[in-house]
Amino acid sequence: MGDPFIRHIELLGYEKRFYPSQHYVYMFLVKWNDLSEKLVYRRFTEIYEFHKALKEMFPIESGDINAEKRIIPHLPAPKWFDGQRSTQNRQGTLAEYCYALVNLPHKISRCLHVVNFFKVRPDDMNPVTDSQIKKPEVFLLPKDAKKNPSDITGPIVLQTYRAIADYEKSSTSEMALQAGDMVDVVEKSENGWWFCQLKNKRGWVPAAYLEPLDGPDESEEQEPNYAGEEYIVQKSYTAVEEDELTLKEGDTIEVIHKLLDGWWVIRKDEATGYYPSMYLQKAGGANISVKSELRNRSAPPRRSTIRNAKSIHKQRRKSISQATCRRNSRQYIQSRRNTLENLQNKANVIFEKNEHEENKAKAQPAVPPRPSKDLILNRCTESTRRKIL
Repeated sequence: MGDPFIRHIELLGYEKRFYPSQHYVYMFLVKWNDLSEKLVYRRFTEIYEFHKALKEMFPIESGDINAEKRIIPHLPAPKWFDGQRSTQNRQGTLAEYCYALVNLPHKISRCLHVVNFFKVRPDDMNPVTDSQIKKPEVFLLPKDAKKNPSDITGPIVLQTYRAIADYEKSSTSEMALQAGDMVDVVEKSENGWWFCQLKNKRGWVPAAYLEPLDGPDESEEQEPNYAGEEYIVQKSYTAVEEDELTLKEGDTIEVIHKLLDGWWVIRKDEATGYYPSMYLQKAGGANISVKSELRNRSAPPRRSTIRNAKSIHKQRRKSISQATCRRNSRQYIQSRRNTLENLQNKANVIFEKNEHEENKAKAQPAVPPRPSKDLILNRCTESTRRKIL
């Protein structure tokens, strides 16, 4: 009968599961060439990893060499947190992706990578559950919804982080931690406060106290952008550490490095230092005052101030020193100045050259000699000859 291949993949909906922690899985009905139909469950993170590997296997068809030759469908990358609304909104995107996938050339749609990913796994037949936790909630995709795809708007499944030190909460909205606690991150905020859950407890926790389980590096940390993004200070802050900056409300600064612990490296004129991101607002955006919950909450602690922090990883977190940021920032400012000076000098040279050419006296044509009387009498008309007689 030949090698198995997939005839059709239909997205049925999704399940909300509560074990080992709350997360969402999509339900696919996979129809095979032997006319069998199997039900499989996949997290969106799994689907996206499958998609990335598929693109690496077929670089031409994925558009890596020439974007115009891409035939492998697009799939938006996962973001922070996979809530129920984002899981629901993503169904249209996944339905279109699966339809396009099985209609690709056979070398792609019938390759082992695709076939193996959608094969039934043991946990598809018998999902791991806990009798103490409520059963999964099933949400079926309406028939008409399959015709209305919507773009991915939400982030991915709950991620588990480990506390690297004890943390005592300072308000009722926060959650205390002990070193080694495993928490599920429900929401990651740029201000450095993350909303987490631990068993039946929920609350805000400083991101500086958490580390991912798979490695010491935070994949979300960007490289510095020494060109800088313009922000407006929404709340004054007085520096406590030497590498922090003191700013007043209304100051305009440039953000050059956004860090997950809520302390961003910023530049004010030629001074570079750390500042709480919760007190900043991007320039040009809507003029929204600092939220009351942020106004009442102090800036989160920085990683460098945490004592007795014990990482489970042998390596240290990937970090860029303040000295490096300051040095590179100054180099960028100087290079920008040099560029502006060169442009100004070139403009001055062109202006002076044009001005010199405009002021330069134009060459006057030579005045021809007056013809003699004999020449006029011999060559000119009767009318002209009469005038000199």
